[in-house]
Amino acid sequence: MLSGRSAERKNLNHYYDREGSQILVMYGQRYIGKSSLIKEFVADKDHYYYTARICSEREQVYQWGRQLGREGVKTSQFPTFSEIFESLPHSGEGKQVIVIDEFSRIVKTSENFMPELVKFIHSQWMKRSVLVILVSSSVGWVENQMVSAIGESAYELSGLMKIRELPFRELVSFFPGYSIEQCIETYAVLGGFPGLWQMFDDRISVKENICRTLLNPGSILYNEPQRLLEDSLRETSVYGTILSSIAEGNHKLNDLFEKTDFSRAKISVYLKNLIELELVEKVFSYDTAGKANTQKGIYRIQNHILHFYFYFLYSNLSERETSSPSLFYKQYVGPAFKSYVSGYFREICAQRLEELNRAGRLPIRYTKSGEWVGKMGNIDLIAQDDQDQTLLVLCNWDKPMMTYEDYERLLMCARKARIGIDYIFLCSSARFDEKLHLEAKVKNNLRLIPASEM
Repeated sequence: MLSGRSAERKNLNHYYDREGSQILVMYGQRYIGKSSLIKEFVADKDHYYYTARICSEREQVYQWGRQLGREGVKTSQFPTFSEIFESLPHSGEGKQVIVIDEFSRIVKTSENFMPELVKFIHSQWMKRSVLVILVSSSVGWVENQMVSAIGESAYELSGLMKIRELPFRELVSFFPGYSIEQCIETYAVLGGFPGLWQMFDDRISVKENICRTLLNPGSILYNEPQRLLEDSLRETSVYGTILSSIAEGNHKLNDLFEKTDFSRAKISVYLKNLIELELVEKVFSYDTAGKANTQKGIYRIQNHILHFYFYFLYSNLSERETSSPSLFYKQYVGPAFKSYVSGYFREICAQRLEELNRAGRLPIRYTKSGEWVGKMGNIDLIAQDDQDQTLLVLCNWDKPMMTYEDYERLLMCARKARIGIDYIFLCSSARFDEKLHLEAKVKNNLRLIPASEM
């Protein structure tokens, strides 16, 4: 499960091996794999683990004291944080790792927690070394509010470590029983979250997994998208309206204004919050000379499972409650599933191209890349090196065949973008028509790539 976390493991060991005590903040979204990474890291080390509750400071120390009591450590009924830290059991051999999970829950209700933690760290310098790992799933809070919330204690932090999504290639390794096409479909639904990958079983089809998890009322993921919003945001009615509108294809600010009837200023503020939480992304078109033919900036739902929810389920919640999972999938998911996956196929192609670029296995070594979003069509990927040699990529997932007309449309978009063409890659989950095969035989700069090579 952690095959793609070598850099994170190395980073944790770096802090552990440093002389003295450290406080490290580790953060990342739910299901990103923080807990598994920590469990593996502390398995052979003296460690102590506490998960913070959602409660007042008084209740927090009460519950923490009760946990210590179950572990054979006596404290007062409502101990101070200093008393708790001093009472934490340890073996006395080597550096101890102290993990406080969801520490933001404590910080938000207590002004004493961080100062007393810092005081404890300072008091241990002549006794023992500790590595305190403060873990949080509140990405937006850590990146935007944490420093002001903890005040001068921020100067005592040794570092911040963000746990990011795993790339598609790691998902392929996780599901050995799936074909590449099935892995692409799974990635489109679950994204790079290994905690979500555990919910799928590669001994059954992707359709069956969707029915069993996202459409089954008894599944833990049945209401996960709603929980994701409710745990992170207030005024969820506004956010739900905006996200639903984006899922329907209203990607520009003016489109959202006309659909929702919210003011542009209000929409901008709420979009900013969604972007900070990594639930929505703003896509800027690759900078070319053809700016007049470019859409200025569009919004997309970034979180895969949230996108799946608003794309397929949000408008059909009543039917999901009253239909069987298989019938709901047949009526509402199946007919549009290929179209939904197509956007993520482009994302996977971009990841694969970046891997090939790092390995020096492309005709150019590009230093900048992005997509071009035009008014009359898009270029899925533009990649350029320092000499302005250009590679264009066009991806097809949902059409039964990539045609010569698709190729001509790409050339038209390149003219609109006013960009030169040195190489073209056409990536498709389906076959290529005969005219494209003939074109690729006579043009050395054109390559046809099936999805199986991704």
